[in-house]
Amino acid sequence: MGNRITELFNISYPIIQAGMVWCSGWRLASAVSNAGGLGIIGAGSMYPEVLRDHVRKCKAATSKPFAVNVPLMYPQVKDIMDILVEEGVKIIFTSAGNPDTWTSFLKEHQITVVHVIANTKFALKAEASGVDAVVAEGFEAGGHNGREETTTLCLVPLIKKAVKIPVIAAGGIASGAAMLAAMALGAEGVQVGSAFAVAEESSAHQHFKEKILEAREGDTQLRMKLLLPVRLLSNPFAAAVAKAEAEGADKKMLLGLLGRARAKAGMFEGDLEEGELEIGQVSASLTKIAGAKAILEQIWHEFLVEKERITQLRF
Repeated sequence: MGNRITELFNISYPIIQAGMVWCSGWRLASAVSNAGGLGIIGAGSMYPEVLRDHVRKCKAATSKPFAVNVPLMYPQVKDIMDILVEEGVKIIFTSAGNPDTWTSFLKEHQITVVHVIANTKFALKAEASGVDAVVAEGFEAGGHNGREETTTLCLVPLIKKAVKIPVIAAGGIASGAAMLAAMALGAEGVQVGSAFAVAEESSAHQHFKEKILEAREGDTQLRMKLLLPVRLLSNPFAAAVAKAEAEGADKKMLLGLLGRARAKAGMFEGDLEEGELEIGQVSASLTKIAGAKAILEQIWHEFLVEKERITQLRF
């Protein structure tokens, strides 16, 4: 399939693996890229020199394009950007911050820039800053999310109407049918997170992967909207957050409850009781751990099958 997204990234399939903290190291990114999609290293959980190591290992593991996701609120973002320029990374996804801050710098170094947004206002701001594409991430998505709680089904056509640059849909996409729906709404590519979080190459802890596969409808909730909204999988920590919010906890109280390194403890170290477990609503539909190549190929095969089925419907 050829469109503006496959041409922009020089990839075979318009399927992008999300840059997820504690899940998206070089092994996952290189596996997705080698399979014909766009793999992304998630810099949000990495110290600068750790990220440099992941970038170098990714370059050694694949000759295909890959990207790095950089949360702009990261405290060492300048060090991160300098390293990515030094290491010759050609595609950067930015999120959680103002795209005006770094887009010009990255474009001066001939880097393709994509910004993640959750509403029309920031899509327009990202386009004006000069980014090459946007990821329209709906309320269903895992990890940090938009306060507006706009679903992917509603968000994608709004963003498509608002901007001229390519739109990548994210949130609730783990199948070919969901990919086809996103494309029908105007997306030219999809970003897949939760399905790749349980990939064999994901750096997530095995216990976390198994917990994801046990998830059912309603087992994730968007929490901590007073801080930075995040979708959490049910566990004792998530229950404590819900209780605190119901009792009127302020920012200071929520920060105290969150503490430090809780996401690392849950997602990377496998503490399913007190760890922060970030995953999307679509986790309820995931059934097995598989290789990244198999996951990508299944999504693409389902996409083609569903596309053919739709064309044969009689109305």
